[in-house]
Amino acid sequence: MKRRRKKSLILATAIIIGILLLALIGVYLGRNSLLKMIVDKKTFAAEKEYGLSIKYHSLKMEGMSNIRIEGFSIVPVGRDTLLNMQSMGIRFSLWALLEGDIEVQNVYMDKLNIYFTKHDSIANYDFLFRKQTKENATENKQSSYAKQVDELTELAFNLLPENGEISNLNIVQRRDSNFVSVIVPSLIIKDNRFRSDIDVRENNASQKWGTRGEVNRSHHVLQAELYSRERKKILLPYLTRRLEAEVRFDTLAYSLSKEKISSSEIALSGKAEICGLSVYHKALSPDVINLDHGRLTYRINVGSNYMELDSTTTTSFNKLQFHPYLRAQKQQDKWHFTASVNKPWFPADELFSSLPKGLFSNLEGIQTSGSLAYHFLLDVDFAQLDSLKFESELRHKDFRIVKYGTTNLSKMSQEFTYTAYENGVPVRTFAIGPSYEHFTPLDSISPLLQMSVLQSEDGAFFYHKGFLPGPMREALIHDLKVKRFARGGSTITMQLVKNVFLNRRKNIARKLEEALIVWLIETEGLTSKHRMYEVYLNIAEWGPLIYGIQEASNYYFNKRPSQLSVEESIFLASIIPKPKHFRSSFTADMKLKDYLGGYYRLIATRLKAKGLLNEAEADSIRPDINITGAARNDLSIVRDSVMINAGEN
Repeated sequence: MKRRRKKSLILATAIIIGILLLALIGVYLGRNSLLKMIVDKKTFAAEKEYGLSIKYHSLKMEGMSNIRIEGFSIVPVGRDTLLNMQSMGIRFSLWALLEGDIEVQNVYMDKLNIYFTKHDSIANYDFLFRKQTKENATENKQSSYAKQVDELTELAFNLLPENGEISNLNIVQRRDSNFVSVIVPSLIIKDNRFRSDIDVRENNASQKWGTRGEVNRSHHVLQAELYSRERKKILLPYLTRRLEAEVRFDTLAYSLSKEKISSSEIALSGKAEICGLSVYHKALSPDVINLDHGRLTYRINVGSNYMELDSTTTTSFNKLQFHPYLRAQKQQDKWHFTASVNKPWFPADELFSSLPKGLFSNLEGIQTSGSLAYHFLLDVDFAQLDSLKFESELRHKDFRIVKYGTTNLSKMSQEFTYTAYENGVPVRTFAIGPSYEHFTPLDSISPLLQMSVLQSEDGAFFYHKGFLPGPMREALIHDLKVKRFARGGSTITMQLVKNVFLNRRKNIARKLEEALIVWLIETEGLTSKHRMYEVYLNIAEWGPLIYGIQEASNYYFNKRPSQLSVEESIFLASIIPKPKHFRSSFTADMKLKDYLGGYYRLIATRLKAKGLLNEAEADSIRPDINITGAARNDLSIVRDSVMINAGEN
């Protein structure tokens, strides 16, 4: 009985093995048909979804782990060819394929051409930017960020081969008559390391680059370096023509490694380093910005609903080094952002000698001594914007300016020449001091005007050190709520620095330079508060090409600044934020509009609190003034023009 069972078991095993062998033989013999069926199904779906024509001349398997394809092309329907390739051979891991993964081991490719073309508004790559279908968008929305990043990096590492050669790779971007081409004659990959020469052409100019690096799939590590094969900096193509920007550098290096912390968290770490960077764009600075050496050694943690730049990250440029922290977390479709920097005591000159040349023109060459420490925090929860936190403090110890840079930062403390600019063009130049006939000392200006402007623009000016985090926080909250830059939060010192030192510079970097100059002036007491306010009232614009309180008093009221009434003072304070639009404050019969009533009551209340008005006087204040100066003629011209136009209609 036992013998019979044993024979039956052996026979059944033999039958199963035989069936498996037959199946494997069948798969092997029919592998090309199976491959074509799978590929054709995928290409048909892509053609249908994206409007493409995908063709190949031949497709076959050689053995069980090699695929060879010849005459492959992708052409968007009705557009120029996007891609064509003469031949490619791929060897992949069979075991990884059996587990459902694609793991490329070797690649040999010849004559791959990729063309990105655009004529007028028609491009052959539009389909790449089509919106996701609702199904895909919902799937990606529900998927955790850690899972998405993990799958993306895993796919990238699996597709990057350990060995191979890519010959005659040509990538062309063409827009009308302009073009950029990147030509790689031969990219050699051997034992995970790669090296290649790159020829870059843009219209009539050419460059020779080189690249080298390593891709280690088993350790999830990528390293790459880009450098020039000539004795000159690399100039990134396309940017000059498209964005009117120039970016040049000597070398660029990057590395990335992935670590799986848990099933719901991964970490990306690595380094980005650039040497000899120079950048030019008029929106950044009127001068070329130069950075000798910059490095970012980073660690990014990614979880199911957050991404975080770990505080172990180190950022350095030139001599300065610090550890930034960033976190973005999504909760119930609302983002919560946190950013912070805490740098303990360090030599002050590390900061000022590291400022990129061309970005801080007034501070170039400045020398300092002593120590600094910096704390910054920005916490924005879009689910409750009123909870926003903003902190910024640059502390100092034994700090002093040893030598000014290109600009004397104490020039406001004495008579100096001021130039007013509009759209970068000088429109008025005059002295801020006794030599100018329209200059008015502070004690010759009505206290009512002085206090009205203070309470309107910066009530704590004589007590703060140039910055007021509270108003800046409130301005940020307001701007985020209305989704535009609607409120500034600038102090009088900040407005002064902007006009006296940075008037010509209408660019992104100006705010950084403005903050540093404000801090230096206030910390070192380079100009007294009394003198700063005197300068402010003598350079403030009070109407189109009306500069200084003396011109303003005469233009509106035919008075001297010492003779202004409380109503006139409040009016002049009201137009400082928008001096060129002062006419919008008036009705057709040259009366102040009703909406100014609230503003007048607010300033009158503050003047009463400061002891300049008693209660009865404050209660009697109304937006009622009589324009008697030259402004009356300008208002009359506008009124008559409006009436004529209304009559014609």
